[in-house]
Amino acid sequence: MIGPLHFFVFAGLFSPGPNVILLTASGARFGFQRSLPHVFGVAVGVGITAGLTGFGIGALLQAAPPLELGLKIIASAWILYMAYKLWVAQASTQSEDRDRPFTFIEAVLFQWVNPKVWAIAVAATAYTEGAPPLNAAFQLATAFSGINLCVCLFWSFAGSLLTYLLKTPTAFRIFMRVMAALLAFSALLVFL
Repeated sequence: MIGPLHFFVFAGLFSPGPNVILLTASGARFGFQRSLPHVFGVAVGVGITAGLTGFGIGALLQAAPPLELGLKIIASAWILYMAYKLWVAQASTQSEDRDRPFTFIEAVLFQWVNPKVWAIAVAATAYTEGAPPLNAAFQLATAFSGINLCVCLFWSFAGSLLTYLLKTPTAFRIFMRVMAALLAFSALLVFL
């Protein structure tokens, strides 16, 4: 049954953030089909992260400021590195052979340092208040994974449609640099 938790999760995950930016850029750069491992990895990783908040990991991070600050620094550095990679990216027809979209495992692991996912997951625990930890974890994990799969498919497909507008190297470079700037900006938001 769809309830307030699902609407909250949809609004939080559909809005632009690191996953949305990276998936849109991946769809535009590598195409929808090649981006599917990234899509599925994000959906699984977000579900795992949200499920862990149901067991209290989010509260632990908030209660341990040095641990939370360390996670923020790592997250910000990683996001800035990915923004740099987008800034220097070339169209897939011009890129090197080793250039590829995220793998399933890389996308799952990225959720551990994705501050937006952690923030939404911690806030969503309010919708499971009073539930036993196992039930809360299951409810959060399934809501986040299921909704995020649809969100990720949408943004990756939308990005793949942009390839029709990004035919010239200049148009592609401008698009990727806008995505890189947005991603770099999201790294700064980690500390707010």
